[in-house]
Amino acid sequence: MFLKRLLSNDMPRSRLLAVLLVALFLALAFAPFLFPGVKALSVAAKILVFVVLVASFDLLLGYTGIVSFAHTMFFGIGAYGIAISASRLGPDWGAVLVGLGASLAVSLVLSFAIGLFSLRVRAIFFAMITLAVASAFQTLASQLSDFTGGEDGLTFKLPELISPSFEFAEEPFLGVSLDGRLLCYYLLFVAAVVLVLAMLRIVNSPFGRVLQAIRENEFRAEAIGYRVVVYRTTAAVLSALFATLAGAMLAIWLRYNGPDTSLSFEIMVDVLLIVVIGGMGTIYGAAIGAVLFVVAQSYLQDLLRMGSEAASGLPWLAALLSPDRWLLWLGVLFVLSVYYFPTGIVGKLRARRASAAR
Repeated sequence: MFLKRLLSNDMPRSRLLAVLLVALFLALAFAPFLFPGVKALSVAAKILVFVVLVASFDLLLGYTGIVSFAHTMFFGIGAYGIAISASRLGPDWGAVLVGLGASLAVSLVLSFAIGLFSLRVRAIFFAMITLAVASAFQTLASQLSDFTGGEDGLTFKLPELISPSFEFAEEPFLGVSLDGRLLCYYLLFVAAVVLVLAMLRIVNSPFGRVLQAIRENEFRAEAIGYRVVVYRTTAAVLSALFATLAGAMLAIWLRYNGPDTSLSFEIMVDVLLIVVIGGMGTIYGAAIGAVLFVVAQSYLQDLLRMGSEAASGLPWLAALLSPDRWLLWLGVLFVLSVYYFPTGIVGKLRARRASAAR
């Protein structure tokens, strides 16, 4: 009963999916102890950030049917809010709160303006407007070097409690140093869990049901009395605020932010791929897709290097498995995932469970 309320009655509805989600939760909860090493912890932290970012975008695309290319703009606003505040006000919690509050306020105003003036524009035209706005913002961030650090970005310090140099125990626990970096990871973990549960609550509320009705048939939803523009604008604002929080999480972990770190269009493409892989219209799909994509992106080159060395006796195979071709193999994996899971992994698992029940 408690679990159903915690998940807003949005149960996995598939035994295999439930197992995957529990395994994912436990792996991320105990990642510092299960996967020791700086790279593994950084990959786990990136997964947490992308779970929130992708889920926030799915709130817009999967549940409301709005295609926006400005999502990374709000992601960057969150990261820049922390970076600018910490670099100018100093490494204390007050600076973090000021940066977070300011970035949320900016995202609120911008998302409301874009939603109010652009959501009346249909389909691809709205997508192009958001792309233009995001490109302009990225250019602005690159040119305002006195404020944002320009192309070099901003490196800053955070409170000592979450700094790698701070140790709150002399002896390691299970081989892991109990330091500020570990505490910072668990700060991100708790934030990601809370934000995902909040998005689950939103999409399973009456408000979320109306969003799904608008996605399925906008004209019918409007005909029965719902003000579609108001609901779509509210969804755009909520999505932007969650993306801003994801950007703040990234900046807190990296202690650095620049245009390529949080405003790159490549991040937008990655988010779109993850949504498709995990399944549109499913918050759980954001978690599954983010794990698969980030792990593949981080370790595919290492696997290809091992394969290339093992196939050294076959020059053509060794060349095909060259680590330099990791993007090719990532594309192949994406094509295969779309072919075998056209509705995403979560959609496929739920459909299989439903057909078995019938």
